[in-house]
Amino acid sequence: MHILLGVTAGISAYKIPLLVRLLLKQNHEVKVIMTPDAVAFVSPLVLATLSKNEVGIEFWDKTTGIWKNHVAYAEWADVMVIAPCTANTLAKLAHGACDNLLLATYFSMRKRTIIAPAMDLEMYQHPTVKRNLACVESDGVRVIPPEYGELASGMVGEGRLPEPESLAQHIEVFLSESHVLIGKKALVTAGPTYESIDAVRFIGNRSSGKMGFALADALAQHGAEVTLLSGPTHQVPKHNKVQWVKIETAEEMYTQTQEHWPNSDLGIFAAAVADYRPKTVSDEKIKKTEANLILALEKTPDSLAWAGVHKTNGQFLMGFALETHNGEQYAKDKIVRKNLDAVALNELGEFGVGFNTDTNKVCIFGKDGREVALDLNTKDNIAQGIVAYIIDNI
Repeated sequence: MHILLGVTAGISAYKIPLLVRLLLKQNHEVKVIMTPDAVAFVSPLVLATLSKNEVGIEFWDKTTGIWKNHVAYAEWADVMVIAPCTANTLAKLAHGACDNLLLATYFSMRKRTIIAPAMDLEMYQHPTVKRNLACVESDGVRVIPPEYGELASGMVGEGRLPEPESLAQHIEVFLSESHVLIGKKALVTAGPTYESIDAVRFIGNRSSGKMGFALADALAQHGAEVTLLSGPTHQVPKHNKVQWVKIETAEEMYTQTQEHWPNSDLGIFAAAVADYRPKTVSDEKIKKTEANLILALEKTPDSLAWAGVHKTNGQFLMGFALETHNGEQYAKDKIVRKNLDAVALNELGEFGVGFNTDTNKVCIFGKDGREVALDLNTKDNIAQGIVAYIIDNI
């Protein structure tokens, strides 16, 4: 693989020479571009010697007049890795500023980009930096999160550039995983549904949609074309290969499932769809006149069951089960009742598991009897584990 390293002006740039050597040992070809200020932190001569390629810094050599073609760099690279990525460069990536060779190359990239932000604790926690990170992730950039540890300021916290071995591993995993699901179409459901009672009120649940959105992004990171059917939520897909279809009711989820599932290779139904809805819906707000209000409810259409009935031999279908007791029994029963290939079980009440949390813990039950436990972790990492399970089974 051709790896283009972009080095910006952070103290942790001293780690990059070792990263170059590690990538070469993994049989990659490496070229380096630096911002002009980065040369104060690491020697271009060292990077050129190690990479066996001239280091790009300026748009042109003022002595020879030779032009550094940013488009040629972008076309050569299979992936661009910006490490360290300072807050300044991050802001420029997010907002389209293009005042050096590294940035011009980034904006010419038609392929994949990874950034490894590194900065002091308070800078990394600043709302502006968080917004900029979310912005570049929504553009399809993979972010290697900084590590917790001692920083150049002497403070201890999050913001430290991972060690070269860790960076190399992230890059290797990214390169090996990103092609696995190319050509595959995936359908993911997420979030709650809202079932109207009247013009103001509805029946809903506490689902945030975080798990479903993480699954959609994880599938897209592996190359899949993802259609995400989502009920009302504050979440936003991070990956530009996710087609986001917004729905509100179980009926709308059902209709969209009928439209998209026949053309999908795999599906993960993580939405918390309401099982019941009011039989009648008032066009006006129901006034509080009586001591009690009795609502007649009817079952909603079951999108997952429909997908199971219409599943072909080439499709893989996974459901989710959120249970408060007898979880394993219900999960295994769900596989049979709905013709699923696997179920991911959440057991409500366990620490770190439930609605609106950033973490999760699941156990995957396969129709072949195989069980895979994913211990408590961030929902992003749980999503990667679930997608890895699916890849193993398709």
